[in-house]
Amino acid sequence: MKSLTPSRTFHTLVAGMLVLASAASVGCQVNVGGQTLPSGYYLNDDIQYFPKGPEFKLSREAAALKEARSQTLGGK
Repeated sequence: MKSLTPSRTFHTLVAGMLVLASAASVGCQVNVGGQTLPSGYYLNDDIQYFPKGPEFKLSREAAALKEARSQTLGGK
């Protein structure tokens, strides 16, 4: 069995610590007892607000089609 040199042991230890530190610094959702809990940073998150849009999603397309029909019928 090959033993690790001191410098290789140090590099392995530092790499392991970096992996643990990066995993601990990421805020993500957690499942505990069947509940989905938010990250610990949810109070600092930006609030995203999406205003209510029009009922008919294709209003611009419908207006363009109506104008195109009126131009073709009016041009004859």
